[in-house]
Amino acid sequence: MTEIISAVIPVVIIGIICAAVLVIASKLMAVEENEKFPVIRQCLPGANCGACGFAGCDGYAKALCDNPDTPINLCIPGADNVAKQLSEILGVEFADVAEQIAVVHCSGDCAHTQDKYIYQGIESCAAAKLLYGGKGSCTYGCMGLGDCANACPQNAISVIANAAVINPVDCVGCGLCTRTCPNGLISLVTDTKNVVVTCSNHDKGAVTRKYCFNGCIGCKKCERVCPLKAIKVIDNVAVIDYTKCPECPDFGICAENCTTGCIKISDLHGIHSVK
Repeated sequence: MTEIISAVIPVVIIGIICAAVLVIASKLMAVEENEKFPVIRQCLPGANCGACGFAGCDGYAKALCDNPDTPINLCIPGADNVAKQLSEILGVEFADVAEQIAVVHCSGDCAHTQDKYIYQGIESCAAAKLLYGGKGSCTYGCMGLGDCANACPQNAISVIANAAVINPVDCVGCGLCTRTCPNGLISLVTDTKNVVVTCSNHDKGAVTRKYCFNGCIGCKKCERVCPLKAIKVIDNVAVIDYTKCPECPDFGICAENCTTGCIKISDLHGIHSVK
C-alpha cells in the first residue's frame, strides 16, 4: 500500500503543477476578442467562399473589427442586406454590394455535341479531365459530371442533358463553382440582364463546328456590329468586356447577329433581386 501511495503522490503533484502552469499561461497569453466580432460574424452568411478576399467569414469579420478601412460591401452572398447590418454595427456609411451571378460559358449539351468515348470512372470532371482531356469531343466543354453542382452550397447548379445549368434565382455569387470547374467554364457576372458567350472553345471555327453546333467559330460578326467595341474575338472565341457592355445603345445586338447562337441574352436577376 505504501508503495502505491508513493507512486501516486508524485503523479498528483506533477498534475497540480501542470494545471497551475496552464492556468497562468491562459491568463498571460489570452487574446482579447473584440466585442463586435461575434455580432459581425452572426451577420455573415457562413458560406466561407472567400469571395470577400479573406479566409472565410471569420477572416472577414476579424478584418472588419481590426481594420476600420475594411470595406463593408465585400460579402457578395450576403448582398446589400449584410452590408446594411454591418454599416449599423460599425457606425459607417452604407456601401452597395456589386451582386454577381455565376454563368456557364458552354452550351454543349447532348443535343449539340457528343462524347468521344464512354467514360467509366470516378464521377468527377477533374478525374475525367486526366483521361485524354475529358470525355467530350470538345475538350474545352462541360463534361457534365457535376463537380460544380457538388461545390454549390445553394444547390443552384444542375446537370441537364450532360451540361451544367445554373439557376440564377438560387445563385448567391459565392464563386465556389468557378474554382471547381477544371475547364474554367464558369465565371461571375453582374446580377442584371446580361449578354453571355456560351462557348469557351479556342479551336478554329471549322474544328469547333465539327465537335459542337453551338460553338463560337470566331467569325467576328459580333465584333463588327458592337457599337462600343465591347466584344472581341480572342484565341478564336468571343470575349465580352463587361465594363463597356452596360452602356451599349444597341444592347443585345451581338447576340442577335451571332452566327451560331452561342451568344445569348440572359436574365440574371438572382436571389439578391427577389423581394
